[in-house]
Amino acid sequence: MEDVEVRFSPEFAKGDLKSPILLEGLPGIGHVGKLVAEHMIQELGAEKIAEINSIFFPPQVIIREDGVIRLANNELYLYKGETHHLLFLVGDHQSTSGEGHYILADCYLDIAEDLGVRRIYTLGGFGVGHLVDEPRVLSAVNRPELLAAAEAAGAVFQKGEPGGGIVGAAGLLLGLSAYRGIEGICLMGETSGYLVDPKSAASLLRVLTTLLDLRIDPTKLQERGTELERMIQTLIEGERLNRDEELRYIV
Repeated sequence: MEDVEVRFSPEFAKGDLKSPILLEGLPGIGHVGKLVAEHMIQELGAEKIAEINSIFFPPQVIIREDGVIRLANNELYLYKGETHHLLFLVGDHQSTSGEGHYILADCYLDIAEDLGVRRIYTLGGFGVGHLVDEPRVLSAVNRPELLAAAEAAGAVFQKGEPGGGIVGAAGLLLGLSAYRGIEGICLMGETSGYLVDPKSAASLLRVLTTLLDLRIDPTKLQERGTELERMIQTLIEGERLNRDEELRYIV
């Protein structure tokens, strides 16, 4: 097996793409970017066009619902919109090593360049260490002229946030794409970082669809966020009851 292997579907023809845009939604903090990308794929009916395997993914296989295994991989999906075709990069893992992050990001950009992509959106979470009632969507860009559009769509640019920079594919694709003349915008939904966060994903989805001038129903994401809040509240109330019982026992 090579360091990275990319296999396109035989039916895919790259010459058919119209002003393609790449959206990266790989696993990360709160799985925010992954939730957004997978929700869009489902709502838009995007079709899988490629699989990406790599020795830089964790050494494991995924067990499908039918009990049959498959190698961990990342995938590329295509949605043919009226003005732009959207390519979604999603999957099981990011790299397990720093070197792998760079090699994989370079491979993703090779694909993007070969398919004629001129703009990339990277999607992720911004961990703040506590639950957030109204998640902001922070942003970063690789060209100053992209700032106005992102802000107009509802993204926030806050000095010093995120303090540690942007780690992983969301950051590297933004940085490395600049050297290839590809525009890059990163959107990060504010999240606790402790749980899968559909509420943050719904906030990010609103900003992203505004930038893309696209209408996508956020209902399922919002419902998942509401259900998660109920579960958290139940856990908190259960913990309080346990503490009260302990105090009564002590008294």
